[in-house]
Amino acid sequence: HFWWGSVFLVNLPAMVLLLLLGPVLLPEAKNPSPGRFDLLSVPLSMAAVLPVVYGLKELPSEGWNVRYVVSVTVGLLFAALFVHRQRTAASPMISPALFRGRGFTPAVVLNTMAAFGMMGSAYFTTQYLQSVLDRSALEAALWSLLPSLPIGAAAPAAALLVRRGVGRAHVVTGGFLVAAGGYGLLALAGTDSLWLVLTACGVMASGIVAVMSLLTDLALGTAPVEKAGAASSLLETGTEFGGALSMAVLGSIGTAVYRHGVPADAAAPARETLGGALAVAAELPGRAGDALAAAAREAFTDGMRSAAIAAAVLLAGAAALASAGLRRIGAREDAPTENAGRADRVSPSGV
Repeated sequence: HFWWGSVFLVNLPAMVLLLLLGPVLLPEAKNPSPGRFDLLSVPLSMAAVLPVVYGLKELPSEGWNVRYVVSVTVGLLFAALFVHRQRTAASPMISPALFRGRGFTPAVVLNTMAAFGMMGSAYFTTQYLQSVLDRSALEAALWSLLPSLPIGAAAPAAALLVRRGVGRAHVVTGGFLVAAGGYGLLALAGTDSLWLVLTACGVMASGIVAVMSLLTDLALGTAPVEKAGAASSLLETGTEFGGALSMAVLGSIGTAVYRHGVPADAAAPARETLGGALAVAAELPGRAGDALAAAAREAFTDGMRSAAIAAAVLLAGAAALASAGLRRIGAREDAPTENAGRADRVSPSGV
């Protein structure tokens, strides 16, 4: 009944309310010495990220095309220039002082990997519910609420374990392993595995939420007070980058497997996406349409399973990194500058 783009307008009333009430209700905090904004760092950062994401997105599905390899290489070169700029600029966009805190760098890296794991499942499960299980958009949305039920307890449980003396490294490592186990369950899904997929998503998300809550606490707890805003922004940027990279990499893996599984003589739209295949199948007569739809659903599920295995391996690697990188970082870490030596400083959550 509505233009498809209207779905993006749903949030506008809430944003208008935020813009009106935010200046009144939200306390303002200012850095007394903000320095000059480094305009050159902005295009450098974009020139680093966009080519890398583009190349990684296209390589799995299109193969080792020189264009995509060059794209990734160019992005990495700009990333090196960006890092050099931050180290030498008088007022860098990202202060190197943030990374002097013993826990900040591993927290940002691991948080980015956690975001990679979180967003990957969303890419597939929404399509799985609607196009493989043939649920309506409303039904799929309601079913998607179920995995969120255990998430509310994950972050408080993780913080409670740390407060009771369990090492942060152990809790974060365990969270990554739980999330990897969730993807392992997703790798077992078939074309009619509603409850298995929902359970897998719940397990995965619970592990990731526990991890991200502790990593956020660690990063902000080690940042100097005057750099807390920059630290929070860097964490958020890492989260967004991890999510975008997840969509690109895992989505490309799923697409490559899907195209391999769809019949070679199928129409071009059917070989591009599951939605295209179902649209083509609806126009074919009798068994031909049913056969194409079944093959496309099976191919999509195969792609989802392959992406789940890749994500599980990455999260298992993140668990190993967490175990090694956080082992010597205690539950409390002081910031490296003005906060050093303050025994009364605790992390934002009190852990």
